[in-house]
Amino acid sequence: MLGWELRSYQEALGLDATVIMDRGIPDVVGYLALCGLPVPAHIETAARLHPYGKRVFLAPYWDEIFTRDAERKQDREEAEQTGQVMAETYTRLGYEVVELPLAGIHERADFIAASWKTL
Repeated sequence: MLGWELRSYQEALGLDATVIMDRGIPDVVGYLALCGLPVPAHIETAARLHPYGKRVFLAPYWDEIFTRDAERKQDREEAEQTGQVMAETYTRLGYEVVELPLAGIHERADFIAASWKTL
């Protein structure tokens, strides 16, 4: 997972545009913590050496849209814990975590666009 995120990070640096990423290097740190595993020093270092924009948007657990399928294997409890761990991880790494509203996709996109203007 770290290798994939590092590759994505480097590719984004090469673009002359704003890039919104669904996952990032800090997620690797968060998933290790979620699983109760130690975070190796090289992963913590990678998260600090390759920063993203300081504002991170987090889609919190939302019971009304929660589902399990081939891609989403977590149960409700683990999905909720994932959001909490990611918020804690990104905050600890110096990011401003902004929770997305529990709203439709267009409202969420509008929320992000409006928030982006205040950066």
